[in-house]
Amino acid sequence: QVHLAESGGGSVQPGGSLRLSCVASGYTYDYICMGWFRQAPGKEREGIALIDSDGTTTYEDSVKGRFTISQGSAKNTAYLQMNSLKPEDSGTYYCAAESQPGYGTRVHVFGNCRFGYWGQGTQVTVSS
Repeated sequence: QVHLAESGGGSVQPGGSLRLSCVASGYTYDYICMGWFRQAPGKEREGIALIDSDGTTTYEDSVKGRFTISQGSAKNTAYLQMNSLKPEDSGTYYCAAESQPGYGTRVHVFGNCRFGYWGQGTQVTVSS
């Protein structure tokens, strides 16, 4: 069973920084896409950053130049460094991992990846 464990998040003033971390376990194969999604109250969950199996990154336009996704030495870890945070960045942030057709739940396609495994979510609040 695939499990994603997130850490990080919290409250910060506009212009501040936060770092989110995620570890995936339970995979039977080594190379997967990992990503981060954001959901604001009353809005749909949206993909904001992903890193695919060869290290290529993709970002949603509103976070380009401010957020950086990376992987640890183990391919099952992902980080999201968030700089120059804005109030509109507030929401629940979910770590996500790729799922094969027929597996996973609440499937979202972002970039070239099909995400169907999710962390529990972590809250990010940007406010003065």
